[in-house]
Amino acid sequence: MIIGCPKEIKAFENRVALIPATVKALVDQGSTVLIEKNAGIGSNISDQSYIQAGAKIVSQAQEIWGTADIITKVKEPLEEEFNYFRENLVLYTFLHLAAEPALTKALIAKKVTGIGYETIEENGQLPLLKPMSEVAGRMAVQVGARCLENTSGGKGILLGGVPGVRRGRVLILGAGVVGKNAAKIALGMGAEVSLIDINITRLEEMDDLFQGRLQTLYASNHVIANMIPTADLVIGAVLIAGARAPHLVTRAMIQQMEPGSVVIDVAVDQGGCIETVKRTMHDKPTYILDGVVHYGVANMPGAVASTSTYSLSHVTFPYLSLMAKEGVLNAAKYNISLRKGLNTLQGYVTQKAVAEALDFEYHDPVSLI
Repeated sequence: MIIGCPKEIKAFENRVALIPATVKALVDQGSTVLIEKNAGIGSNISDQSYIQAGAKIVSQAQEIWGTADIITKVKEPLEEEFNYFRENLVLYTFLHLAAEPALTKALIAKKVTGIGYETIEENGQLPLLKPMSEVAGRMAVQVGARCLENTSGGKGILLGGVPGVRRGRVLILGAGVVGKNAAKIALGMGAEVSLIDINITRLEEMDDLFQGRLQTLYASNHVIANMIPTADLVIGAVLIAGARAPHLVTRAMIQQMEPGSVVIDVAVDQGGCIETVKRTMHDKPTYILDGVVHYGVANMPGAVASTSTYSLSHVTFPYLSLMAKEGVLNAAKYNISLRKGLNTLQGYVTQKAVAEALDFEYHDPVSLI
């Protein structure tokens, strides 16, 4: 099996899909690994490190895309990479197709087998999404704290406050991996934290985990609308696997916030759960709308690329190794977790939530394997 790892071309995306240890393991089991020149530089991994692990360094992305059986990436392909698509190519990366109709159409047209990290599921969990959600959740609070500073257009609130002055109020929408990690950092910084979710069991777990130090609330439009106006920092952390995120915060709610408040939507790559948050880039991460600072960077973990790259590679490797040894379709046939990662196959959408979000016909991957 030939496995190719091109350099990410998304602006300010410094992560890379493979690390030297992963390369060595793949080579040891008989695969050929092609790495694009300087693909790991942003994560402090040199070409020489890859060579020592057994990889071959390739100068042109086109050669990797045209030669490899499996292309492994971090972010979804951009439009300029669509021309590399070909029948029977396997693409193993974050796809987030529910918010990417053009990419979905391109994958279908070229009959690419698209495997999304974000929909591979084990025992009700999303193990390949988890490490990036951990990073994004933790980053959301430190980014939010910075955005609240006057120099960033914020209201000048210190999250932890000081004796005699109130602490910053943080509202987190969603008690999943992102929400839990955001709560951990916000509490650690001394903020007043409220966590909202529709899963009572999850809220009980968070209450026990943080020993009552945060406020847990059942999610309803009424509760959200009442909490938004007094929040200094709102973090959107809602996820429905494979599907477009539901809009929980409307513009009317945003208009009730105090000037200089901050909203961060970690779900923006899945369409976002805050109506007014649009995708931004690391070089211009924020904009002000209705007096509120909005942050919508869709690849937050790319700003801490070294941490993110190693964390991601550790969880993507077992499935990549399985596909390299068993063949992609054979591996998916017998591994239900991997099969749930199949978003496109043989010209069809094979992930139900994606099909529903984009109004495509759904095909059960079992019938195609």
